[in-house]
Amino acid sequence: VSMSIVDSQGRERTREFTILRSDDPGPEGADPESHAGDQKFYIYFHRPADVNKMVYQVWKKAAAGADDDRWLYLPALDLVKRIAGTEKRTSFVGSDFFYEDVSGRHLSADRHELAEVTDNYYVLNNIPRDPGSVEFASYRMWIHKVTFLPVKIEYYDKDGAKIREYAALGVETIQGHPTVVKSTMKDNRTGSTTTMSYSNVVYDIGLPDEIFSERYLRQPPRAHLR
Repeated sequence: VSMSIVDSQGRERTREFTILRSDDPGPEGADPESHAGDQKFYIYFHRPADVNKMVYQVWKKAAAGADDDRWLYLPALDLVKRIAGTEKRTSFVGSDFFYEDVSGRHLSADRHELAEVTDNYYVLNNIPRDPGSVEFASYRMWIHKVTFLPVKIEYYDKDGAKIREYAALGVETIQGHPTVVKSTMKDNRTGSTTTMSYSNVVYDIGLPDEIFSERYLRQPPRAHLR
């Protein structure tokens, strides 16, 4: 992933990192497209120098109400930091994406309502079940009818002002999977915009489960990060 963060004055900062993800198929007999199982994420930072070798790891629980496990490895301090649930709605490495944006938000965290059906999209209104845990009062999501990818999300505060907006800028079909290869998040409060571009995306590479452990926070799996 190549990340570009541009502030309101046009100044740019960049990040480069690799994401490894493992999807548990869920209970025996579950539809593989239902995403009924847990997910694990391992994110390794390459550039710039101040984040090189930093690792962010998530064990995302599929069960309703279950808390995800999140860790951040800071190589300069040789420190593994556990990320509390309250921190998942904070900036991901200084970008306009939040930690939760990267690993995904649980369906059970919100109440969902089908607001509109257009030629190409299902439009959903979503209200958080725990308003005190998030900075938004609601969000509106456009789901593409064919791919079921969310291609636009708008977040609103309690006064109805749009505070953040996400857009999928590029989608490709890779190994039969519709895949977002470029996306952007804009923070209307600060005027900052972050763009993420994905390259060398591959599926079904047989990642060993042991990669997603505390040991590999300090000893990254080099063969899978090239």
